[in-house]
Amino acid sequence: MMGTMMDSDSVSRADAHDLLVELVETPSVSGEETDCAERLAAFLEANGRDVRMDDVGNVRAPGNGILLTSHIDTVPGEVPVELEDGILHGRGSVDAKGPLAAMAVAAVKTGASFVGVVGEETNSRGAHHLVSDMDDPEFVVNGEPSGWDALTLGYRGYVTGTYSVRVESVHTSRPEPNAIQYATEWVTAVESAFDSESDAAETSTATSVTVKPVEFDGGLTADGFATEATVEIQFRIPSGMTAEEIQSVAEAELDAGTVSWNTPIPPTLSSPRTELGRAFRVAIREEGGDPSLLRKTGTSDANIYADAWDCPVVTYGPGDSSLDHTPEEHIELAEFDRSISVLTDVCENLEVDA
Repeated sequence: MMGTMMDSDSVSRADAHDLLVELVETPSVSGEETDCAERLAAFLEANGRDVRMDDVGNVRAPGNGILLTSHIDTVPGEVPVELEDGILHGRGSVDAKGPLAAMAVAAVKTGASFVGVVGEETNSRGAHHLVSDMDDPEFVVNGEPSGWDALTLGYRGYVTGTYSVRVESVHTSRPEPNAIQYATEWVTAVESAFDSESDAAETSTATSVTVKPVEFDGGLTADGFATEATVEIQFRIPSGMTAEEIQSVAEAELDAGTVSWNTPIPPTLSSPRTELGRAFRVAIREEGGDPSLLRKTGTSDANIYADAWDCPVVTYGPGDSSLDHTPEEHIELAEFDRSISVLTDVCENLEVDA
């Protein structure tokens, strides 16, 4: 049957704008999402949806087989909330309270399932809990900024590790490398190994491996008998490559030390020819847009959903993703409005079980 039809005027444009502003005004840095989650739940309850907060703090409003889901949390950083000339400034306005509010409104209008998840900006604890505690939906739309007239089909995966090395201390006049040298040489060698696998003229960032050391610590041990160093390092995994392949390349460059690896998140790439992809292209055209199909260089909760559930997964939402995490973060209300129309059309035109 078609997506459950509700009164398309059940949430006015002014109501939708009020929700967006209130969510942006309510701080929700990862780990501190409760106030914003409660505001979101109150909106859903006021519009006739059954809502509950689950064990990790996700806001869940069950509906039909279409799941609209976006994240409640933001990165740190204060961006003054200002609404002027149809443009809303504020932390999270793009990433991802614009998509979050648009999906909540579309869920009310259509009867789609809705989940606002926590922790996406850190460890995706909300998404991990959701896939362990929910039956497979028929379709998943993950909320992140793509622009109202674009659809994100793919994200790179992600794996992190810790390189550790300890070397007996020798006089600094000696040529033998100390732990710090081993650590820096290993990072350089790994970067070179992946650079050599990519032809810069033919390979985009979205289809290549990115190596990024994010934390370094090293020096003489307390007893003075050795030097030691650790490097926290991240790798982005392109579609068609596995974490195991990246780990193998990185470990092949070891001259000393070891690497301990964390649980990876695999890459994801959805076909544009699924029923879900077609529904978005049609809906965007009906709103006067020329749909674009995107592959992102980062990683999102969509990777977790695609790995866990056997159904089409795409990512969509209003906003310019180049503003994510920046002091200039803002969203145009006109784009927000159009994204609600697109999401509503998609949910109304997909065939799903009740």
